Amino acid sequence: MPERILLGVTGSIAAYKACLLVRMFAVRTDAEIHVAMTPAAREFVSPLTFSTLSRNPVPDGMFAQPRDWRPGHISLAQADVAVVAPCTANTMAKMAHGIADNLLTSVLLAVRAPVVVAPAMNDGMWANPATQANVATLRERGVRIVSPENGELACGTSGAGRLADVEDIFAAAMEALGEGKHRA
Repeated sequence: MPERILLGVTGSIAAYKACLLVRMFAVRTDAEIHVAMTPAAREFVSPLTFSTLSRNPVPDGMFAQPRDWRPGHISLAQADVAVVAPCTANTMAKMAHGIADNLLTSVLLAVRAPVVVAPAMNDGMWANPATQANVATLRERGVRIVSPENGELACGTSGAGRLADVEDIFAAAMEALGEGKHRA
């Protein structure tokens, strides 16, 4: 049975880079790839794009008709690794506090596999003490954080907040996938 990779995509301008990540997973692994998007992510990239690249349907939301007998968020949670890239400050806060108010956050609350998070946001948002506290909480729980890079940001500022290079995110996902095998 092939390994299952779940890619969560949140509402960031960097969402287009998630397409490159799905393509890497598809070309470089034999894994089955599933994508869960927040409603805001759908404003940046079409679910059709992810469906085509992953070769799997992208659910419409929490109450979409499931593909099997399990509710959609529980079915998607049956992953060997979960990657959230890009991950907004909002989604990281929800993860840190157990808020499950959309498909992706519900899946992440149910997933038992290693989780990799690649934040992307404005440099002020990244530096905010609330965001840093949420990052610390996630790290304490074993979530692997692929820290954002320094550089020019879409909002016109420059600093830490730009999504990490997709190669680095891919490498972190593959490392977590390998560690997940040893835990089973």
